[in-house]
Amino acid sequence: MIDFENNAFNKLRKVNEDSVADEFSPLFISGETLIGVYKGIRDYVAFTNKRLITVNIQGVTGRKKDFTSLPYAKIQAFSIETSGHFDLDSELEIWFSGLGKITLEFLGANDILTIGRTIGEYAL
Repeated sequence: MIDFENNAFNKLRKVNEDSVADEFSPLFISGETLIGVYKGIRDYVAFTNKRLITVNIQGVTGRKKDFTSLPYAKIQAFSIETSGHFDLDSELEIWFSGLGKITLEFLGANDILTIGRTIGEYAL
């Protein structure tokens, strides 16, 4: 499991879903669709209509990957911080039952409110 305390999922930027969709498709259940993918330096996070999937790229070559599935049904609460004029980053904090809080920090222009709405639709 990914250690969410190590800043691995900070400074995320939106990427084209097609560039990594093949990596996620074997994990998808019936009716699951990819909504958005955000990438850090090596690691990335995917939002689907059912869950949040984090991918931790390991090793020098990056061939080894750790996939962590975080279902929206296990969300107890979430918080969104939008970007401002001087602070251009936005932040998503999610509290999962049995796991605790995870924090995702997004860089630059992104639609954090859409992410929040998506989580709300499936978690509430």
